[in-house]
Amino acid sequence: MASTKSKKLEKLVKLDGRTGEGGGQVVRIAMALAALTGTPVRIDHVRGNSQGLKAQHASAINYLAEATTAEVTGSEVGSKTVEFEAILSPAELINRNVKIDVGGVGSVMLVFQSIFPFLLFAGNEEGSSINVTIRGGTNVSFSLSYEYLDQVLLPSLERFGVSVGRKLEYRGWSHGGPQSGSVKFEVNPLPIGHMLKTPEWPVEQGTLTRIDISIIAPPELLQPLRECFTFETGLVFPNIEIKFVVVEASNHKARIYTLLVAHTSTALRFGRDWLYDRTTKNKSADKISTEIAQNVVDQLDAELRKGGLADEYLQDQLIIFQALAEGSSSIPGSKEVLESDKDRIDRTVEPFGDGSTHTTTARWVTSQLLPDVNWKDSGRICEGIGWKLPIKNTDDVPLVPTIERLTIAPSMGIVGNTSEL
Repeated sequence: MASTKSKKLEKLVKLDGRTGEGGGQVVRIAMALAALTGTPVRIDHVRGNSQGLKAQHASAINYLAEATTAEVTGSEVGSKTVEFEAILSPAELINRNVKIDVGGVGSVMLVFQSIFPFLLFAGNEEGSSINVTIRGGTNVSFSLSYEYLDQVLLPSLERFGVSVGRKLEYRGWSHGGPQSGSVKFEVNPLPIGHMLKTPEWPVEQGTLTRIDISIIAPPELLQPLRECFTFETGLVFPNIEIKFVVVEASNHKARIYTLLVAHTSTALRFGRDWLYDRTTKNKSADKISTEIAQNVVDQLDAELRKGGLADEYLQDQLIIFQALAEGSSSIPGSKEVLESDKDRIDRTVEPFGDGSTHTTTARWVTSQLLPDVNWKDSGRICEGIGWKLPIKNTDDVPLVPTIERLTIAPSMGIVGNTSEL
């Protein structure tokens, strides 16, 4: 009979952190799925073997290790190799009032992304929500902002049957001197035995109907930015309604953040933003405002012209949910891929498919932890595994995940099951 150790080695998924995007995404997705499914994982050359784990990665890993009483090594900041094996499943989560302090300005949103899949399946008999407070950065470099999460990512996840309350308590910035912020989340886990539903994703981008604008900047830039965005959007997107949804003083000359969110007739959302990272020295308010408005408006225009069904940042963040959901989904990032009709199964031994390096890497990592997921036609189609919360039977048999495959053919205008919206 094989020893416990040899069985573990047979199941162990080994990942090279230098693969594809080569950054923190490999860590986030691998740890999220390892905690959720109980699959042991080892990552070598973390973040390309340069800096190893950052505070935001270590914070997420250590929370998941605590929640699952995992056997974990290498979870400290700077570690270049990490190994993780969960003992408890989401069904056995006890603490439903989670508090995580990343330390400094490590990204709140990236920590939330790492732990969210686990929490999403931590339903209990009472249907209790899980309250999560994370302290760290809310507007920081190389991370989605609170505004993007609030206005683009979480509304898009509602198509999967996901519900998350959120409240920005105060901002945390990487610019203008480190400042820690705080965000509260209320996660409503799926009921016991339920799967993420097939996302009812439109099969066409539709026409542009409205652009929402968020501006967080020093007081002296607020009005010039409003005027410049009004002018530039009118020039590039004539006769389209614009709405200023956030106009807020950052009270520091180095803290300038703007976000545009395009809404289409098929209820899709496309975001483009800029945490301004250039010098403001010897620049007038009008010059800075014009530079920002032109840049972000042009980027949004380029994104919409691709003709896809998700912006490049949203696309990679949806991969893990497509894989876990029931049925077949298609969320391509360009019209060229959208109009393809091939049915070839993709090879998953390396990053693959259409989209950014983050997107192709996300598909690869997800496929290593969830090998029963089928991707077809360069990632155009994902046949999810329909992952369910593990359930104990009456004989007290150890928890095991339940996986069902359900494929729903595309219908007119909608991919998925049109009976549930």
